[in-house]
Amino acid sequence: MNHRLQDLMQWLKQENIDSAFITSTENVFYLSGFRSDPHERVLGIVVFPEIEPFLICPSLDVHDAKESGWEYEIIGCSDTENPWEKLEKHIKNRISNVNVLALEKEHMNIERYEQLLNRFEGARFVAAEEKLRQLRLIKDEKEKEILKKAAEYADFAVQVGVNEIQEGKTELDIIAAIEYELKKKGISEMSFSTMVLTGANAASPHGNPGLTKVKKGDFVLFDLGVVYEGYCSDITRTVAYDHFNEEQEKIYNTVLKAEEEAVKAVKPGITAKELDQLARDIITDAGFGDYFPHRLGHGLGIGVHEYPSVTNTNELIIQEGMVFTIEPGIYVPNVAGVRIEDDVYVTKDGVEILTSFPKKLQIVK
Repeated sequence: MNHRLQDLMQWLKQENIDSAFITSTENVFYLSGFRSDPHERVLGIVVFPEIEPFLICPSLDVHDAKESGWEYEIIGCSDTENPWEKLEKHIKNRISNVNVLALEKEHMNIERYEQLLNRFEGARFVAAEEKLRQLRLIKDEKEKEILKKAAEYADFAVQVGVNEIQEGKTELDIIAAIEYELKKKGISEMSFSTMVLTGANAASPHGNPGLTKVKKGDFVLFDLGVVYEGYCSDITRTVAYDHFNEEQEKIYNTVLKAEEEAVKAVKPGITAKELDQLARDIITDAGFGDYFPHRLGHGLGIGVHEYPSVTNTNELIIQEGMVFTIEPGIYVPNVAGVRIEDDVYVTKDGVEILTSFPKKLQIVK
């Protein structure tokens, strides 16, 4: 049995929880190695304190679940069967009483919650999220190597995008070229919707790429990532097309300083709060504090946004093995939008930067 399941089982035992029903695609993959999007169908792993777990999934996925390496029972449900009846039957066949059931409450919708409420009458439902976050927080060596490879593909994708920049090309033209070249390399999925934003659009932190055309004097912002062997990368780079003005340069260099100083400060023992505040102070001291509206970064792994959240209110102590982003930004409407983002791995005494695309302000001709 893998150590992830063992750790979860130990937690159930310590907390006197009779069973856990884990349903998010990410956590099913983390615990089982089986990665699938069931759409509206039921997918989950049922874990007990002392007996073997089982996986419930659509019948059409049973073969793939077996091929993934899952060693325990798999309960398949056809589209004409009631998965909740099967779930109830197989849990009650294993344990006589379900008094406490752990769930991913953030993932559980009301309809599914009511199904469980009716079938396990009198049971108390507790949240499994915090334990699962803690399990996923520290990456092992294999996870690190996968994340490093995902970051290499992200670096490649930015280079493709930079090479595509020319006057008259639209944001979506460039995105199409990036994703086409990635697919040729075997990358079938992006971590999130690829963003290429040019000119005024780059001043929207989460803008929507469209048919806006690149013009000389624009900053072009790339924010993208890939999914590689189930793990995500996330990179942001901003480049100038043809030329830039003095104010754009000041904004860029302020973001660059904040990003580099925050990355340099990453090490075990510092807090998430201290990292965010360090970058925020640099940006504020340069006169752009009101234009940095988001957190410094977020955890990275199976999910592109996972624990921890690197904010100036989070007292979490950074530990060896954590992976997260550092991504300060300044967004001044009608002037410039700049964000620079790296994926970092916390080492025993410092930091390893997984993304490596150059950060010095580039002019693309």
